[in-house]
Amino acid sequence: MNRESEWFRIELIKGSRRISNFCWAFILLSGALGFFFVGISSYFGKDLIPFLPYQQIVFIPQGLVMCFYGIAGFFFSFYLWCTILWNIGSGYNQFDKQKGSACIFRWGFPGENRRIRIQFLIKDIQAIRMEVQEGFYPRRILCMKIKGQPDVPLTCIGENSTLREVEEKAAELARFSQISIEGF
Repeated sequence: MNRESEWFRIELIKGSRRISNFCWAFILLSGALGFFFVGISSYFGKDLIPFLPYQQIVFIPQGLVMCFYGIAGFFFSFYLWCTILWNIGSGYNQFDKQKGSACIFRWGFPGENRRIRIQFLIKDIQAIRMEVQEGFYPRRILCMKIKGQPDVPLTCIGENSTLREVEEKAAELARFSQISIEGF
């Protein structure tokens, strides 16, 4: 949901709470638990989960390796569930013509730098830049070039926008801020 008026513009950025992340976290957790329980079943010599047989798996080395993969998968899944819970990467892009300021805000991991906030003057923005890479996994990112600063990304890396959507977003922002666009 974006809000725009003649003097003020705010774009909400979706973080890690996406359907694809929920699916991957669930699949990873299910697989990790499956590996772990088959490894433990081979150690105890009985099926802990009826549909995951252990009979052909000797605990050393296969069962032990399966337990290791299960534990490693559990930690990766835990990491994914934490990023979903904390909604890492969400935030907003705010542009205010009356004050002549812009603000980029994102949520990070808990700790001292949980809130990531970058403020600058609109007059310091040199251009809106588009990074477009086509191929198997296309990448389309909007960035702002700011005087004396590294480029600031405006869109999420995992956001699967079409080329037309990215171009329209860049044109709207360039029109609003009265700056040029690079990278077409």
